[in-house]
Amino acid sequence: MTNQFPFYGAIIIFILVYAMIIWEKFNRTVIAMTGGLVMILIGFLSQEVAIKDDIDFNTIGLLIGMMILVSITRRSGIFEAVAIWAVKVTKGYPLSLLALLSMITAIASALLDNVTTVLLIVPVTLTLTERLNINPMPFLITEILTCNIGGTATLIGDPPNIMIGSATHLTFMDFIIHLAPIATLILLVTIGLLLLLYRKELQVEEENRLQVLTLSPIEQIKDWLLLKQSLSVLALTLLGFMLHGNLHLESATIAMSGAMLLMLISREEPEEILLHVEWPTVFFFAGLFMLVGGLKSTGVIKALAEWAIHLTGGQLDLTAYLVIWLSAIASAFIDNIPFVATMIPMLHEMNAISGGNMDPVWWSLALGACLGGNGTLIGASANVIVAGIAEKNGYPISFRQFMIVAFPFMILSIIMAHFYVYLRYF
Repeated sequence: MTNQFPFYGAIIIFILVYAMIIWEKFNRTVIAMTGGLVMILIGFLSQEVAIKDDIDFNTIGLLIGMMILVSITRRSGIFEAVAIWAVKVTKGYPLSLLALLSMITAIASALLDNVTTVLLIVPVTLTLTERLNINPMPFLITEILTCNIGGTATLIGDPPNIMIGSATHLTFMDFIIHLAPIATLILLVTIGLLLLLYRKELQVEEENRLQVLTLSPIEQIKDWLLLKQSLSVLALTLLGFMLHGNLHLESATIAMSGAMLLMLISREEPEEILLHVEWPTVFFFAGLFMLVGGLKSTGVIKALAEWAIHLTGGQLDLTAYLVIWLSAIASAFIDNIPFVATMIPMLHEMNAISGGNMDPVWWSLALGACLGGNGTLIGASANVIVAGIAEKNGYPISFRQFMIVAFPFMILSIIMAHFYVYLRYF
């Protein structure tokens, strides 16, 4: 009974913390940090292990670095300029705007990564909706969904894909060949259904639409020198992300290097810039990592992964189907990074036993982990970042409000992915 206490105790703490986040009576950052610290205080997780193994400083460093870059860049007025350009292209009609921003978000997420994408696109969205005096919530929810779908298509689009590629030596082109087709189909279906869902809600006053159409994108630029500096450093940083494997550098190092370089050449005041970093989001991730670290240290995630593999009896097709659904549901409710990290050695072990071609299972893991992040507001990094920026700008996204819309879309995407795996590999 004593040996089982950490196992079940960690599960109880996780469920309580998650229930309080859903309840929304307390700040989610405080709840997540408290839950993580309780794991340490009770002894389910040591501080040393939490700092060394569980708190993903690569993710946190990437977040802080990109937040600094975006904070300086937005001072040039480029986000306002892009917003006005988007309005002019779509004639200021909200549904057309929603479709345009969704496609931009998905493509950017596939070519860059979803963290960078939402940090760039959300400020533009908020500027745009403020100008048109329309509700930004449909735009923000749609951008979260399309960002995670777009990130599914490539090796660098989402952290689980990077981890799977590293563990299996699957190439950038392998991911595009195997995942881009279904990601594109899911994206088009999702955007189409979202346009139907929000068609009545997204209405703009004709006066506001015509007024914004008179504005010039060029006139929105406040500082041309800062714009050139920001775009140059941003381009270097994004190039670094694409070459990070060849450079043998982590994404956090590249992001922080770009941030410090821009602070040096722009001579912006560090105190003022750091005030614009979304610190509640950063600490929320730290708490979440500790919380999931407690589940990992007590064997909960490992037991889940082992159960999934043994349940299928070693049959490749059943394993692929179970992995896609299990990873989707798990990724919706816990961070997908430690889950994928636990599944990788399990699948390697199964491959060693069976000696078969495990590629369909790896693709199932990637699809489930990436698409499953759309299930809840804390399912993926992009979701949490968008929620943090929105709340800071006076538009808090409710956990339940997001889940009511997003979870059915997530389930639909996994059903489509399931049939894709069946038709293509079996």
